[in-house]
Amino acid sequence: MSAKYKRVLLKISGEALAGDRGFGLDEHTITTICKSIKKIVDMGVAVAIVVGGGNIWRGRSSEQMDRTRADHMGMLATAINALGLCSSLEAIGVPTRVQTAIEMRQVAEPYIRGKAVRHLEKGRVVIFGCGTGNPFMSTDTAAALRAVEMDADVILLAKKVDAVYDSDPNINPNAKKYDFLSFSDILGKELGVMDSTAASMCRDNKMPILVFGLNDPENIVRAVNGERIGTLVTVSGKEE
Repeated sequence: MSAKYKRVLLKISGEALAGDRGFGLDEHTITTICKSIKKIVDMGVAVAIVVGGGNIWRGRSSEQMDRTRADHMGMLATAINALGLCSSLEAIGVPTRVQTAIEMRQVAEPYIRGKAVRHLEKGRVVIFGCGTGNPFMSTDTAAALRAVEMDADVILLAKKVDAVYDSDPNINPNAKKYDFLSFSDILGKELGVMDSTAASMCRDNKMPILVFGLNDPENIVRAVNGERIGTLVTVSGKEE
């Protein structure tokens, strides 16, 4: 089966890397995710990744700390996750580069758009750490920004929930699942798919988002192949 998407931006939450532990990095979980990433790389898909840091630190939950400093700490957490993901990918033979929005030349490349694009063209996975490098900006916003900069076909938003619902399916057994949504729906209904800055950027740049569950990492392969999983978010609210 040929891939529907040729270049993707995969957003992985920090919590997903923690597995059932809930904190830190779970090696088995990361390896399983990386094996699915390798499958789509072997299919010829160019893969860029933005990783969160919630398994280590959440800046917005540190109420007693200066927000800017707390966000900088969160950026460092994403760098740790990016390096861990890079190590696991390289261990299974996937050439990978880490670029960070905050310079730390001893451990990663600084983010340079042209260089990142060149890595993708050479078949390397590029992992972007440190978000956008700015406080008050989430890693969802970083994913939207990097997807547009890399000219990706789609953002693959891997989450704990298998799709977008009108309410929390873990609380409401009658929650309605959406197969398709528009960005106006996301913003107007406050569905919590991603923050408003990220959603607006995707809408303005016509960047589709496929929201799906990472409980089964094979969903990454299914998403790239165009199988009907999760929720597709587009400008029109239908498949384009």
